[in-house]
Amino acid sequence: MRLLIAFLLPWLTFFTIGRPIAGVICLILQLTLLGWIPATIWAVYAISQYKTDQKIRRIVTRTS
Repeated sequence: MRLLIAFLLPWLTFFTIGRPIAGVICLILQLTLLGWIPATIWAVYAISQYKTDQKIRRIVTRTS
């Protein structure tokens, strides 16, 4: 679901993963027509980083 949001409304993705300042910056970038592509790429990258962080957090809590 987040991936679909990243393609349609990249700025909203950052709010769903708890990064509101990045969301505002992404919204400003997205307001320009040329900025839509970099905003989408940034949002997809942020989702992958978020998922990786979640996996690491789960592994660390299991071993502790």
